[in-house]
Amino acid sequence: MQIRAHILGRVSIVPVAAVVLALTGCVERRVWIDTEPPGALVWLNDTQLGRSPVDVGITHDGVYDLRIEKEGYEPLVTPATVDGPLWDQVPLDFVVEVLPINARSETHWKFTLHKRDDSEAALVGRAGELREKLRSGDSAATK
Repeated sequence: MQIRAHILGRVSIVPVAAVVLALTGCVERRVWIDTEPPGALVWLNDTQLGRSPVDVGITHDGVYDLRIEKEGYEPLVTPATVDGPLWDQVPLDFVVEVLPINARSETHWKFTLHKRDDSEAALVGRAGELREKLRSGDSAATK
């Protein structure tokens, strides 16, 4: 009799666990990227997202590599940080993941692109700046 009660006790845990898992919530993290002017091609961590304005779902907060290009404008290559809300920080993130709620975190980035000067004088000037950086051993010049 005790063995049967023990087995029935364990079997009843399975449906309870299934119900608990079914009631867990959903956490969604999104980044919205906008540029001025719009229509620039956007890459996040070397994955092409499309033309701005664009949004993408992310799995975690942190620093991302961002590249933005548009014909006639200087390309923009920069790190971009996603700082999530307090509920998305350890250890609170675990609690939010298992609660039967839907949580949403949105980050908005806006970048202004600068027109590129393609004149001969500007090209010669940029070449001279690069030459000086290379002579001085500036490691950023080779990237």
